Amino acid sequence: MQPREQLRDALTLDGAPALIAFITAGYPEPARFLEVLRAVGEATDTVEIGVPFTDPMADGVTVQRASQAALQNGVSLTWIFNQLASRDFELPAPVLLMSYLNPLFAFGFQRLAARALETGVSGFIVPDLPYEECTPLKDELDAQGLALVQLVTPATPAERLRKLCAISEGFVYAVTRTGITGGGEHLPEELADYLAVVKRASNLPVCAGFGVREREQVQLIAAHADGVIVGSALLEALEAGQNPGEFLAALRP
Repeated sequence: MQPREQLRDALTLDGAPALIAFITAGYPEPARFLEVLRAVGEATDTVEIGVPFTDPMADGVTVQRASQAALQNGVSLTWIFNQLASRDFELPAPVLLMSYLNPLFAFGFQRLAARALETGVSGFIVPDLPYEECTPLKDELDAQGLALVQLVTPATPAERLRKLCAISEGFVYAVTRTGITGGGEHLPEELADYLAVVKRASNLPVCAGFGVREREQVQLIAAHADGVIVGSALLEALEAGQNPGEFLAALRP
């Protein structure tokens, strides 16, 4: 089975809503990266590893802070792959890399896809890569059976929504609100209607995130989507020295 199919199946395997967790690679300390990855991977259905970037335009203050700290500590895409290659444990959850396009382009798409397959990465999320321009990267990922996950938002027009759902692989990432990650205290009132529209357009699991912080929010989203994505709240828990596995277990419905 190809990695992107394993990713899809991991989000629907037991019929319960999936939990996806985002961590910034090498944060809060590079030396703890594999320890954190293992704890998060054992507590969730999929792990998104954020590749630090100097200008994370879609991210809020928490992810920006984590990204800057990781960069200052020497974390790079090459470092991430080397760390993944060195691990001596298997994860029950598939791993995705979430990265802006620049680091991936600089690494080289063909080399990127090969290295991802070698190190157990199932696919990529690239927030600043429009689908009209994704063919060079997608072709290389397709050749290795890797996923390129597409994002949709409440502002995505209906026709474009259908196109993005049709081209996405693994799952469809439904951003719950316009704006940046981690912001806002409340989910939009129109959330249920929005997610229903996305699910009707998609043959893949639909997983929703941005601004998810509490168990009640996870329960609300899980009632209308196949999975829930948690990022900034987990990074803040790591900053505070909390056990990531316990934090994530407390969020599950």
